[in-house]
Amino acid sequence: MHWQSLGARGRRKTLLKWARYLTDHIDEGARWVYEETGKPVSDATLEFTLAIGHLAWAAKNAEFILAPQRRRPGLLMVNMRATVERKPYGVIGVIGPWNYPVFTPMGSIAYALAAGNAVVLKPSEYTPGVAVWLAESFAKVSPIADLFTVVPGLPETGKFLTESAVDKVAFTGSTRTAKKVAASCAERMTPVVLECGGKDAVIVDRDADITLAAENTLWSAMSNAGQTCIGAERVYVHEAVAEEFIELITQLARKVESGKNYGPATMPSQLKVISSHLQDAKKMGGTFRLGGLDSVGERFVSPVVITDLDESSLAVQEETFGPTLVINRVRDMEDAIERTNATRYGLGAAVFSKRHGEEIASKIASGMVSINSVISFAAVASVPFGGIKESGFGRIHGPEGLLEFTYPKSTVQARFQLPLAFTTFRRSNFADKLVVKLIKMLHGRSLG
Repeated sequence: MHWQSLGARGRRKTLLKWARYLTDHIDEGARWVYEETGKPVSDATLEFTLAIGHLAWAAKNAEFILAPQRRRPGLLMVNMRATVERKPYGVIGVIGPWNYPVFTPMGSIAYALAAGNAVVLKPSEYTPGVAVWLAESFAKVSPIADLFTVVPGLPETGKFLTESAVDKVAFTGSTRTAKKVAASCAERMTPVVLECGGKDAVIVDRDADITLAAENTLWSAMSNAGQTCIGAERVYVHEAVAEEFIELITQLARKVESGKNYGPATMPSQLKVISSHLQDAKKMGGTFRLGGLDSVGERFVSPVVITDLDESSLAVQEETFGPTLVINRVRDMEDAIERTNATRYGLGAAVFSKRHGEEIASKIASGMVSINSVISFAAVASVPFGGIKESGFGRIHGPEGLLEFTYPKSTVQARFQLPLAFTTFRRSNFADKLVVKLIKMLHGRSLG
């Protein structure tokens, strides 16, 4: 494949050229995102800037991260030279979401291309235009035709992609659909990367900067109309500062306007999910500090803040994917951690504490955690992005993202032949005894 033969340096040149093109045409790209998702142009522009950052990072770091490695062969194989190379799979099928139609698929596209693969993108049926625009922009700078192609279509198109001859599939979407993708790929033993849903929690300790915590948590929960897999959906705040936090975040939320600060629900069916969660919250005795059942309109959903809601409720256990937030009081941080981990998801989380942030974060069962910030791990290109449990497996971004789209190939070569042969039917008793003696010397221990 010509793209592979260019080497990391040749691919870097093309990908950085693409990054420059996207930067120069960022207004045009953001307009596409706005037209298809309805999110504010400023949010669409921010999405593009993050995507470009990841593209540039992958291009610049692939050569070092994917460089062949020499490995020590060990005393018994001292005559061997051992190396490990990273080889691209070939063609990567990417199935992208509608909520972040540029940033999210770019986490697979950029890293797959930088690793030497070709890419076929199946975008969401709600956002095909920006995907086609991305592919056309790459074609303007690529020395190879059809290296990055787009196949728009309905969900059936994604199914066809998983059943095709692609060498690996990277999927982003709901956990329910991810299981179908994994099952389909399993028929051909096609490896997958699955980035699925989340029910991300924010933990606020008694020593937290309450203003910082409230402002960041509100943005995490409400931006993009709550349609963010790593957005805040639950908050566990120490009872000593709970009322202060609740009053402040509710006051701030009253100033957030749907249609101005964020756009509509991109997928109409999501409105039914949000409504069902709110109805269940009311039935379960939650206190609506802001909004209610009438917050769900024909296209837009106004901010909703619920407190003191039973942990078994839908709005605590299932992904709502709307501008809603559940805030529950906890007696201490152990209580907060236990509730945070009591979910089938494990994508991201956030912790606000001046003195105990790292300690709390280390006990959270998730793929990513931010301390005294929210969603910051998505913007740092050098760290991996992904979850555990039903939030998926595999990683994009960072060195792990580049490694994800390659496979390791081991090569062991004899530099010279040993006087004693071990891999032959003519192996002597002396050779057998020598091997045992060496093993005992290296790994045994005296019992005396």
